[in-house]
Amino acid sequence: MKIGILGGGQLGRMLIQSALKYDDEFYTLDPASDAPCHNISYFTQGNFNDYETVLNFGKDKDVVTIEIEHVNADALAELEKQGIRVVPNANIIKTIQQKILQKEFYKTHDIPSPEFQVVWNSDEKIIMPLPFVQKMNTGGYDGKGVQVIKTEDDYQNLWKEASVIESLVDIDKELSVIVARNERGETNTFPVTEMVADPKLNLLDFNVCPVLLTEDVQLQIDSITEKFLSTINSPGLFAIELFLDKEGKVWVNETAPRLHNSGHQSQEGNTNSQFEQMYRVVKNLPLADTDAITYSGMLNLVGAEGYEGKVVYEGMDEVLKLPETYIHLYGKTETKPGRKMGHINVLADSREELMEKLVMVKGMVRVIAE
Repeated sequence: MKIGILGGGQLGRMLIQSALKYDDEFYTLDPASDAPCHNISYFTQGNFNDYETVLNFGKDKDVVTIEIEHVNADALAELEKQGIRVVPNANIIKTIQQKILQKEFYKTHDIPSPEFQVVWNSDEKIIMPLPFVQKMNTGGYDGKGVQVIKTEDDYQNLWKEASVIESLVDIDKELSVIVARNERGETNTFPVTEMVADPKLNLLDFNVCPVLLTEDVQLQIDSITEKFLSTINSPGLFAIELFLDKEGKVWVNETAPRLHNSGHQSQEGNTNSQFEQMYRVVKNLPLADTDAITYSGMLNLVGAEGYEGKVVYEGMDEVLKLPETYIHLYGKTETKPGRKMGHINVLADSREELMEKLVMVKGMVRVIAE
């Protein structure tokens, strides 16, 4: 099967790496000539936001999927009309890539998400009480396009673009659950993970699985995933990012219609990884089991402050000596501050041991430049 992927980044790279044990051809489209997928797929350099480029890329493929949601969904809709399978479908990509439509989707389907106000331009009066979160309607990911407005002085920092103004949740934990649905209507859900963010970069720092949750919290998450899977009307793999507030209420923060950083530890920590599951969804195969094998965690390898240029990984030799520790690099030759360059997965027999190992490994590695 000819499988086209819009985006040639690390998510596409790891999907292809996982699927090399099967017999398919992978084609990728990315604006960067040295994108992580450029040397492990049939690679096209081009803009995945351009209508004609996406249309021409997809027209001879059996199926087209994405590894980034900021793509031309209108071109994907046209490909669907021409009989090309698109996973997830163009409609759900268009809904999720616009924060306003995404929030209205949750409201329509009674999926709990923080109170919000839509602001189309800077002239509109904001009625949401302080503090609140501003999320740009389009283009934001990895902490970009999101800011917290805490005081009246912060109003001067408001973006003028169309946005969602959202009430600020008193967060106890940030959680993620990755769900899958194939065209047969079969669904499966990975165990919930806890995301621990780097407060400076606003990027995922650690990801931990499984999470100790009360029965009530787990039931709330189960209800959210069931509603989501029953209403999206599309095959796909989706990462639902959640807030657990200090009152024990679960809220949906946002959803990614693709593979996700919060599922990386599944490569060694689960019976099957999110990448295996995504491959099966794309091919409309029976879904894989996703049970956690043991305690697993992931830490991102991110470019250090003050370093830009050809990447050097300090401390890797020592990490490679550690048991149940797995390095995944993304094939990016150039580093810069805050850039995701790879990740390390760790297994352990308890949460306490896992956190100790993650902190230890983080202290052993630095991503610098020559």
